[in-house]
Amino acid sequence: MEEEKQTVVIIDDEPTTVLLLQTAVEPLAMVSTVSKSTDAFSLIKSLCPDLIVLDINMPELSGFDVCKQLKSSPDIASIPVIFVTSHNDYANERKALSLGAIDFISKPIDIELCRMRVKNHLLIQRQKKMLSQVNSKLEAERQQLSVTLKSIADGVISTNPLGEIVFINPVAQRLTGYCERDALSRPISEVMNLRDAVTNAPLLNPAIMALDVKRPVAAPLNTELISRQEQSFRIENMASPIIDEKGDLAGAVTVFQDVSEVLEMSVKMTHLTHHDQLTGLPNRVLLHDRIEQAVSRSFASKQSIALLLLDIDNFKYLNDSLGHQVGDFVISTFAKRLSRIVGPGSTLARVGGDEFACLLTEMEANYSADGLAMACLQVSREPIDIDGQLHRLSLSIGISLYPQDAVNAEEMMRHADSAMYRSKSKGKDTFSFFSNELQQEIHRRIEIELKLRQAIESQGLVIFLQPKYDFDSKQIHGAESLVRIRDQHGNIIGPDDFIPLAEETGLIHEIGRQVLRKSCEFVARCSREGEDVKIAVNVAAKQLASLGFANEVKEIINNAGINPSSIELEVTESALMNDFEQTKIVLNELSALGVTIALDDFGTGYSSLSYLKQFPIDVLKIDRSFVIDMDKNIQSHDIVTAIVNLAQSLGLKIVAEGIETQSHFNGLKALGCQLGQGYFMCRPLEMEHFFAKYVDGTAVA
Repeated sequence: MEEEKQTVVIIDDEPTTVLLLQTAVEPLAMVSTVSKSTDAFSLIKSLCPDLIVLDINMPELSGFDVCKQLKSSPDIASIPVIFVTSHNDYANERKALSLGAIDFISKPIDIELCRMRVKNHLLIQRQKKMLSQVNSKLEAERQQLSVTLKSIADGVISTNPLGEIVFINPVAQRLTGYCERDALSRPISEVMNLRDAVTNAPLLNPAIMALDVKRPVAAPLNTELISRQEQSFRIENMASPIIDEKGDLAGAVTVFQDVSEVLEMSVKMTHLTHHDQLTGLPNRVLLHDRIEQAVSRSFASKQSIALLLLDIDNFKYLNDSLGHQVGDFVISTFAKRLSRIVGPGSTLARVGGDEFACLLTEMEANYSADGLAMACLQVSREPIDIDGQLHRLSLSIGISLYPQDAVNAEEMMRHADSAMYRSKSKGKDTFSFFSNELQQEIHRRIEIELKLRQAIESQGLVIFLQPKYDFDSKQIHGAESLVRIRDQHGNIIGPDDFIPLAEETGLIHEIGRQVLRKSCEFVARCSREGEDVKIAVNVAAKQLASLGFANEVKEIINNAGINPSSIELEVTESALMNDFEQTKIVLNELSALGVTIALDDFGTGYSSLSYLKQFPIDVLKIDRSFVIDMDKNIQSHDIVTAIVNLAQSLGLKIVAEGIETQSHFNGLKALGCQLGQGYFMCRPLEMEHFFAKYVDGTAVA
């Protein structure tokens, strides 16, 4: 970087002298000249030159007067002044020196000598300026370091080579209890009273060790600082030796911080990480850790352990209907009840919303897994008072044993979960052990889920069509789509095996979309061949609960390019009751599209007949359970008759399911049923077979 050029002001009323001085100085600096002494002060104030060359003998104001003016002004008083004097004018030189002059240039002017004098003084000025800048920078750094050391959150103490304190910042003063005045020159081991937080034994200060070994030293993790006022702090401490430029030991610096709150927070966070906030019980993470420990101990001791998974029956209904606060109260109540009966050698944990788990590690004759399960069932049946109303709940419990049916913690959790769902399927309020039979059932479930996912992804769901026959003409009058899966061997897997699984996993939505799409495409194909056919498609409750379901149906129908009236959507009675208002909105949207709405399995649900007229229902389907018994059971016959009469009074079409005999056919026709389906007329057909049969117009044999 190029150095800034210096400035010299020459004040003289003799043009010849000014010219000579200017000639001597210009190679060294920028030159400004003043011929009137009265103008000198203002020019110098504005320029602040590095050097002033001033003639003594001038009219108006002498050089001495000008110098007095300059030296009386603080902001320019430090600018050096060189006087121009006559040769051997000692009297004036003495006076000039007394006024602050630094040198003299004698007349007549010797240009070289003048230049050398000016050059030397300019060099001195430059060096002074550089020194001032360095000092300013050092002072700024010192101030910054001081502010930093006083402002940081850590305690800082410096010592000399003898371990005596030479610096202590405010944080260190607060933690040690020593003010700066009392701490300076004291041994650091006296000011920092360090102890082992566990044994309370004295600890050697790391600064003393750092001075001894001449390398950084950290204090043990359990270090405690006892202040002058006997207050204790858990600290982290690091000391390093201070080595000067010569490599000599100049002292040590200790940096430490109060970690008391951090450790306390760490303990709290560890507790929160491993415990449920609502009940205070261990959570799934801690339970898993304890199962792993128990498995390790059991492997060595050859003693069995048990894991019980407990799920509160019908909790979701209670939580949704009465609110989450009530739900939390129920969870807390169950936690307290279960805690009373779980022994000290066991771990009770909350592992989910309404799920608990109990790890039993000391199984004896009087404290067995089934005994504990029965005790849990008993205590769960006690009524719970909620706002004056007694609510009775129960548990479904699954039990897994190590090493009998599991080899590790993960498998124990999975097996207990499977056993718990077995209890749910058995009617709840009971317990089940994991078994080989259940294991096979799980494998079967996994295989079916895999096949189902593969079929969905490959668009490979198989659609069978159950023909609907007109009782009068005995001609096919549309059909119902029935979904199936074909395995790798060509065997057909029925809906009873995979629809419940699809409901649980959420795959039911994609199944419904695919069945509807294939059904619409089949209608379009029939239309191209000149045949109009109406296809009924089953709609799951979860599909009906989706706000965008009507738009989804509309998009599929439009993409197929068919008339919406050629599609009938069958919904079950129970699906209507899941969310009355939401279902009503969706069904009205579907009806507005032009599709027909059929109520399937009518009579098997719990809906009020008053609700029936509030839904846009076009068709009532009589459930096969009534049809099968109608010619043997008078009650079933009466129910079928009532349904037919109800449908006729409401102006609804009637479809009877499960017609398997001529007697069924004749009886339903006599009652006034319009359409029927069942094995008596025709078994479900794959789409290709149905297409051929429908085009041929085959009647009932």
